[in-house]
Amino acid sequence: MRILRQAFRSGRRRPLRRVLRALRWLLIVPCAVAVWLIAGLIGAMIPSDGAAPGDDVTIHLVGTAIHYDFLLPATPRTRAAFGFATDAGVPVDALGARWILIGWGARDFYTATGRYSDMEVGPVWRAVTGDASVLRVEVWGDVDLSGRPELRLGAVQYDRLLAALVASTDRQALNHPGFTATDGFFGAVGRFDLWRTCNVWVGQMLRAAGVRFGVWTPTPQAVRLALRWHG
Repeated sequence: MRILRQAFRSGRRRPLRRVLRALRWLLIVPCAVAVWLIAGLIGAMIPSDGAAPGDDVTIHLVGTAIHYDFLLPATPRTRAAFGFATDAGVPVDALGARWILIGWGARDFYTATGRYSDMEVGPVWRAVTGDASVLRVEVWGDVDLSGRPELRLGAVQYDRLLAALVASTDRQALNHPGFTATDGFFGAVGRFDLWRTCNVWVGQMLRAAGVRFGVWTPTPQAVRLALRWHG
């Protein structure tokens, strides 16, 4: 009889343990996300080595609530740096080109998610846990850039930025359609994960250019804070 009572009590405790385990995970996940976000803001405020931005070339950052790209003026040296993209049909040398957008991201997510409505669980999960990376090159004409984050660089800083951006790709065009008639995807260097996001890459590129910036900027909010804090 005692054995039956013990088995009954044990059976009642099992569902309770499952519930407690589920509740624990429900608490751990949002806490981990909060720590990650706060760490990103702290990383944005910690200055890297480098100089203040210069005053020769104006660049912009464009993106969404989760992602930033560089927007570079389509000067002769910018067009020359990304001339490899012309073979893939990106009209870098077009007369109407005014800006060249350069972005980096997780391969499955970036190539398949042109809009939030395109988001799928698989690419999101691979981006979180780690995925290969891609570089996106797109040509823009005249656009209204009011409200876009802006950064002015010295001539040497800009040359270093171009070199760092080009070094981020293997220049091999992907057999994958772009989002517009003037863009293309290329193989990139390094893997994407929560510790090296597209926004972390933005910071890495600016630091490679010799610009003082935050040491770790995983979110757009962290990038904007670093721009205000160190700009």
